[in-house]
Amino acid sequence: MRRVGIFGWGVVAPRSRNIEAFERNLSSSESWLSPFNGFGPDNFLVGMPEFDLADYKPWIDARFPGSRFSQLERKMGQPTQYAIGAFIQSLAQNPGLEQELQALGPRAHVYVGTGLGDLPTIRSISLDLYRAQRRWDRFWAAPERNSALRQWRETQEPLPGLPPEPSTVDEATRDEAEDAWWHFWAGRSPELREYLDELREIEAIGVPDDGDVESAKLAVIKEKRTRNARLQKKWMSPEPPWNAVSSNVLWNIHNTPASQISMMGRITGMTFAPVAACSSFGYGLRLALNAIQLGQAKAVVMGMTDPPPMPLTVGGFYNARVISADAALSKPLTALRGTHIAGGSVVWVLGDLEHFTARGFKPLGMEPVTVGVTADADHIITPSKEGPTLAIREALGAAGIAPEDVGSWDLHATATPGDFLEVQNLRDVLPEQVLITARKGTFGHGMSAGGGWELTAQYLGYGQGKVFPTPLQEAELNKQISRVHGRFVFDEAVPAPAGCAGKLSMGVGGINACVISRPWPKE
Repeated sequence: MRRVGIFGWGVVAPRSRNIEAFERNLSSSESWLSPFNGFGPDNFLVGMPEFDLADYKPWIDARFPGSRFSQLERKMGQPTQYAIGAFIQSLAQNPGLEQELQALGPRAHVYVGTGLGDLPTIRSISLDLYRAQRRWDRFWAAPERNSALRQWRETQEPLPGLPPEPSTVDEATRDEAEDAWWHFWAGRSPELREYLDELREIEAIGVPDDGDVESAKLAVIKEKRTRNARLQKKWMSPEPPWNAVSSNVLWNIHNTPASQISMMGRITGMTFAPVAACSSFGYGLRLALNAIQLGQAKAVVMGMTDPPPMPLTVGGFYNARVISADAALSKPLTALRGTHIAGGSVVWVLGDLEHFTARGFKPLGMEPVTVGVTADADHIITPSKEGPTLAIREALGAAGIAPEDVGSWDLHATATPGDFLEVQNLRDVLPEQVLITARKGTFGHGMSAGGGWELTAQYLGYGQGKVFPTPLQEAELNKQISRVHGRFVFDEAVPAPAGCAGKLSMGVGGINACVISRPWPKE
């Protein structure tokens, strides 16, 4: 069985614009969360990523035309920009790594996903569309541009589907009534149909089949623009709503971070986006290990990226009853008031250990041995007992280790009642001496990146021979949980225990990933 090492990694996280800041911050037991105020004043704490794409401009300018950086700024949403930054960081730990990934051709893969997708871009474009549609319908529903409405006002004849006039509706719902009224009458405007007939003639202009296609295409585009401008001037209409939809909605789908990394690194192998909710990083790691161990790849750039906290995500998690909303830090394993939403990215470069060490590259952190993956097949949000426990047993069995060989364990632990069941499940498998950590009180819960931050923190600590502190103080430990297990990492670092390290992630929908890792032998 081929062994796998990590040869580069990068992080964008709260208070951590890069992997170096992330490692420094882990030495403190302070939380990295901050007030949200995304609804105006509110009572939420979130993990707001610290990031500036300009940090990477020299690297990008050294490899691409000058326009490339501005294209990334204008067209790429924040999740993709975070992933690009984390990828560029990942190339710095081992000189020559960038060139090796290129030289591997199709044997270098890219598996980078996102939990929620680029919601900020979708939200912004959706709002632009809504406003444009509202202006458009209002324009064509105006009596002076709608002879059908003028005629109806004379007869007041009953019409199927006619919504109530906005002036007759309660003020609280008048916006919706206006939308419905204007849309109804815009759809019956003879003047709008005349406009569309003229537009159809313009859009029907095609590229002639004689002469040079490229120059003819440019001429057609120019002609359509000229005629469209003339049409708009004739009718004095607002821009059609379809013109308000930015093409960025296409450039920021779930596989965009992976495809942009392939372009930035000139990596030509298999490239796609794995998505498994909060277990995404573990699932991506499992796929990367499989590809390398089966000989399908020599290297895999693997990672996850999440948008910054925004009202859509904070509100959604609040109404799922899993988020804290009292303006105070909610720590896992304590009062179980809920988690805190966070955004950012984490990218690892994994490689065939023999191949990369033979070329002088040095592995980082620990050795990822195996990942056990299961599904609860039970509930959308509440973890089962059987699914996570099976993932743990699957991982231990595949790693060929006994429960007593595990020295430390990092929990998924979201500061919800599920923490108690998670600790209980773990103790059904592992002995009482295992040292447990829970880190979402540090940087919050990134939907897909959170598991990667937790694993990176675990690996960085073991690389220094210790386990970094957490914000949890011993007196805060939930009494019910303390009766199940008593050995936790609190607000001071401790020496890394002997043996392997484990990490469990549990995703929405009951998707579980359990990672088993072991320290590299001391030099």
